[in-house]
Amino acid sequence: MTRTGPRYGRIILALLLVTGLGWAGWRMWRGRDSALENYAPADARAPEGTRIKVEVLNGTRTKGLARRATIYLRGRGFDVVGSGTNSEPRATTVVYNRSSHPEWAGLVGRALNAPVVNQTDSSRYLDVTVIIGADWRAPPLPFHP
Repeated sequence: MTRTGPRYGRIILALLLVTGLGWAGWRMWRGRDSALENYAPADARAPEGTRIKVEVLNGTRTKGLARRATIYLRGRGFDVVGSGTNSEPRATTVVYNRSSHPEWAGLVGRALNAPVVNQTDSSRYLDVTVIIGADWRAPPLPFHP
């Protein structure tokens, strides 16, 4: 009797295990991408060749929400030029139009699922101000191994 039989069995078992883990990892990766795509409409992004300057302020006590919103908006092509903390807490997320382009604020509002308020202010070097409220849920972060 030869001893090669059990060795082949172990190799086949290891290959099946690696294949199964690879398949599960691929499904998780695809699931995160589709969850991000379903977060907001696909057309809720900055138009190609247009620089929309956005300021993001965290209006909650949860640390890091302005940073998460900044990453998300930059991924959609918006130019986030500043972020910080709002002086007063907010229950809802609000997008303020600061320029004479209300459609740009509308795009940011659609991307964040938030209402838009027109408060034009020509003294600011901004097009849009976003104040993140307690109702905003950050989309899942992409998986980077």
